[in-house]
Amino acid sequence: MWCIPPEQDAEFVCAMENVLETYKRPYTPKNPVVCMDETSKQLVAETRTPQPGTRGKPARYDYEYERNGTANVFLFTEPLANWRTAIVTERRTALDWAHQMRDVIDTRYADAKRVTFVMDNLNTHKLASFYLAFEPEEARRLAEKIEIVYTPKHGSWLDIAEIELGVLSRQCMSCRIGNMATLKRKLSAWEKSRNTSGGRVRWQFTTAKARVKLQRLYPLIEG
Repeated sequence: MWCIPPEQDAEFVCAMENVLETYKRPYTPKNPVVCMDETSKQLVAETRTPQPGTRGKPARYDYEYERNGTANVFLFTEPLANWRTAIVTERRTALDWAHQMRDVIDTRYADAKRVTFVMDNLNTHKLASFYLAFEPEEARRLAEKIEIVYTPKHGSWLDIAEIELGVLSRQCMSCRIGNMATLKRKLSAWEKSRNTSGGRVRWQFTTAKARVKLQRLYPLIEG
């Protein structure tokens, strides 16, 4: 459960409804809606080879392990197209975000007129990051091709990419992974399987439902 100061209720409601109305847009390849999120993964290597399970005996893992730093995972998903991609980087700086955004825009959405991104308002998720990473002409080109719809503060659960990250974590990253190369292979295999399996996020939370379930967040208008 999240706690929101009363004076921020109106800001939360406005940002929430912006996200929910964005999700209602019809599918169009010329203006797709893409959700983006990121997470970190601690790289932990085994110090002894695990023993596989046999009949009547579970698999065995030694409690000792070796820390190999952390990796960052950017996840982009287009819910209406049932597509997602997971990208591993060493860091999660503004430059990393800018480069991953450009790669997605110029490969997957090269023919789109405008791409709408839903994401949380992390300080690196800004158009200004393009100007830190690229020449002004390139930064302007990218900034004019995208629209960013931010989830409200304390409302990152409204980002469908966060749900996909939960699926990714459970299906692919819950075990010990010792290095970035292994992590990249596992995520690549998961991405291919997820994109072809037919599994998808079935989003059913709407503005109308929000006004009922979260009525306490809406300011009382006295007239």
